[in-house]
Amino acid sequence: MASLQHQHSLKIFLLLHVIFLHYHSSSSSCYAQVYNSSPKVDLTVYYEALCPFCSYFIAHDLVKLFTYDIINIVNLRLVPWGNAALDSSGYFHCQHGSGECLLNTVEACAVNAYPEPYKHYFFIQCIESLAYQQREAEWQSCFGRVSLNSQPIIDCYNQGNGRRLEIQNAYETKQLNPPHAYVPWVVVNNQPLREDYRNFIAYVCRAYRGASIPAVCTSSQFLINSFAETAPQVCTAGLHQNLTSFTPTEILKQSRQVFN
Repeated sequence: MASLQHQHSLKIFLLLHVIFLHYHSSSSSCYAQVYNSSPKVDLTVYYEALCPFCSYFIAHDLVKLFTYDIINIVNLRLVPWGNAALDSSGYFHCQHGSGECLLNTVEACAVNAYPEPYKHYFFIQCIESLAYQQREAEWQSCFGRVSLNSQPIIDCYNQGNGRRLEIQNAYETKQLNPPHAYVPWVVVNNQPLREDYRNFIAYVCRAYRGASIPAVCTSSQFLINSFAETAPQVCTAGLHQNLTSFTPTEILKQSRQVFN
């Protein structure tokens, strides 16, 4: 029996590896090195949909990329998975329950279906704003609020691409070096900001080597470690609170089930 379980686990790992290599080869720009031909700064956010600190950061802090016109110097990537786990049977186990698994998949589909940050970010921001208010059951209203066609995301979820995207996110998160200790785990040019993640603007400005310097980068209000003395605002890896087995199948039916 132990041998069969080992073989099953090995198959899951190999599947993750193949899927990761497929996406890596088709979107290599997403994994740019610190020094590349583009002056843009890589900013990646590893998170989970129902961690309140992730929700607040995405809804209230990350929007500064757009309000301060920093998005033009940034390659923004949102990676919803966080502290979730994938078992040997292929089921997802999310830190804040099945609703989080569902929304992680929805948001992964949004990034995939609408690659332009202006489109997928504001949809995800809407969901995370509702989640922070404990109104995540209303997530479908965000399609209308940001004028986004729901069908590509629904199709992504229902046809299995959402599950594949989440397996990719699981593998990428697992391969982080150093490993993530909590979420949100914010990385600028491959360097984790750790507990100072809310000060991401200062790190982006310091890393930028291009000529089009945003005005905010000359402001004294953004200083390195300006948030470091506050209590850590994170959801810690390994502290599972509401684990249930989940796999994305039919979005509207599952949404009714998990949010009722």
